[in-house]
Amino acid sequence: MTLELTSARLWTWRLAVFAIFTASGLSIATWASRVPSIKAALGIDNATIGLLLLGMGAASILGLSVSSVIAARTGTRRGMLLVMLVLATGLFLIGLGTDVLAAVPVVLVGLMLFGFGNGALDVLMNVDGAAIEVEVKKTILPLFHAFFSLGTVIGAGLGALAARAQISVFAHAAVIAVSIAVIAVVAFRFVPHREFGSPDAAPAGWRARLMIALSAWREPRTYVLGVVILGMAFAEGGANDWMALGVSENHDSTEELGAAALMVFSVAMTVLRVFGGPLVDRFGRVATLRVLAATTVAGILLFILAPNLPLVFVGAALWGVGASLGFPLGMSAAADDPEHAAARVSAAATIGYIAFLCGPPILGVISDHIGLLNALFIIAALVAASGFASGAAKPLPGTRGNGH
Repeated sequence: MTLELTSARLWTWRLAVFAIFTASGLSIATWASRVPSIKAALGIDNATIGLLLLGMGAASILGLSVSSVIAARTGTRRGMLLVMLVLATGLFLIGLGTDVLAAVPVVLVGLMLFGFGNGALDVLMNVDGAAIEVEVKKTILPLFHAFFSLGTVIGAGLGALAARAQISVFAHAAVIAVSIAVIAVVAFRFVPHREFGSPDAAPAGWRARLMIALSAWREPRTYVLGVVILGMAFAEGGANDWMALGVSENHDSTEELGAAALMVFSVAMTVLRVFGGPLVDRFGRVATLRVLAATTVAGILLFILAPNLPLVFVGAALWGVGASLGFPLGMSAAADDPEHAAARVSAAATIGYIAFLCGPPILGVISDHIGLLNALFIIAALVAASGFASGAAKPLPGTRGNGH
C-alpha cells in the first residue's frame, strides 16, 4: 500500500534504510575479516571453520524463510529492529566465545544468531527499499545495495586495522555489535510502520499468516525470477571466492595481483550500483538485465581465455559491471505488488542466498576435476540462463513497478 508521506519524512525513511543496509554489510565483513584471528584463538582447523560456516548458512536460510512471517506479524519496521538486535547479539557472542570463554559451541550459537538475523534482515530491508522505490517512482534499490557494499568495505578495513593492532576479537566485535544496535534503534524512529494488505482482512491465526507467507512458492513467476537471481548471485559469489585464486594460480600471477583483480571487480560492481538506477528507469528492467547478463558472460569468458593480465583485469571489470544489478533488480521485481512483497521477496531471496552460499563450494569441488578456469564456464552458462529468464522481471499489471 502507498503511504501518505511528506518529502521530509520520505527522505529520513530513505536515510534510515541506507543506514540499515550499511550496518548489514558492516556486520558481515566484521566476522569475515576476523576469521583468521578466531581460528588462531580457538586453535581449530579448517574443517571446524567449515562446520561453523555451515551452521551460520543454515541459520541464514532459516531467517530468510521466516522473514515474511515476521513482516506479516510485526511489519518491517519492528521486524528490522528485532532481527538487527538478534544479529548484534550473535556478533557479541562470537567475540565472547572466541577470547573470553574460548568455547567453540558459544561461537557456533553466536554465528547461528548472526546468520538468522542477517538472513531475515536481508528480506525485510529489501522490502522496505522496494516500498521506497514505489513512493519515489525511481529505481533506487541498486543504490541501497551499494550502501551494503560500502558497509563491507568499511567492515573489512576496520577488521584489517584491528588485526594489525592486535585488538582482540571480543573488543572489536563488541564495539561493532553495540554500533549496530544503536543504528537499529535510531533507524527505527524514522521507518514508518506499514501493514501488509488490509488490516480488516488480515488473518488472525498464525497458520493463516503462514499460508500467506508461503504463497509465493506456488507462483511460477517466483521460480523464473529465481533463475534470474540465481545466475547473478552465483556470478557474484563465484568471483568473491575464486577470482583471486584464478589470477594467482591459473594465470601465473601473484597473490597481490589476484587481490587487485578482485578489487577491480568489487569497485566496478559498487560504481554501477550507485549509478545504475537511472539506466533502469531509462531502458527498463528487462532490457537492462539482458544487457548486463551479456556483459557478465563476456567478462567471464574474457577472464578465462585472456592471453595476458591486462585483459584478465578487463574481464574482471566487465564481470563486476554485469553482475552488479541482477540481485537488487530481482528483489525489486519480486516486490512489485506491496500486498505480497514480503512473501515474494523472501522466496526470491532464499533462492539467491542458496546459490550465493552453496554455489562457490560446489564449484570448488568441480574444479578439482576439470580445473578452476574450466569450472568458471558453468557460471557463464548460469548467467546466460539468467539473461533468458529476465522477461519475468517485467512489472506486474496494475503495479507501479519501475521499468518497462
